[in-house]
Amino acid sequence: MGVFGAAALALAAIGIYGVVAFSVTRRTQEIGIRVALGAERTDVLRIILGEGARLAFLGVAIGIAASFAITRLMASLLFGIKATDPITFAGVAVLLSAVALLASYIPARRAMRLDPNTALRWE
Repeated sequence: MGVFGAAALALAAIGIYGVVAFSVTRRTQEIGIRVALGAERTDVLRIILGEGARLAFLGVAIGIAASFAITRLMASLLFGIKATDPITFAGVAVLLSAVALLASYIPARRAMRLDPNTALRWE
């Protein structure tokens, strides 16, 4: 079960990284214009990490709602904990949020280093 959980966590991180990296690539000109007009590198970092945090929050909210709905079906498979154990739910939410922010940091760091001249020529 732990191996499958780790594999699912890795797939989630890769998926979030892919979505955020694709979004950053599509917004290259916008980021270049922002930097050319005087935006600080930390502003660009904040924008990209904010997008990743919004995705993480939405995913955690949907996941918690779905897991509360499905726990009645899986209650017979759980041993030693309740089906709605708040520590487990909070721990998983924090772990997945941290993984999502870490997966968003890599494209954000790449966007921070973006040269405005190159970005404005991007096709």
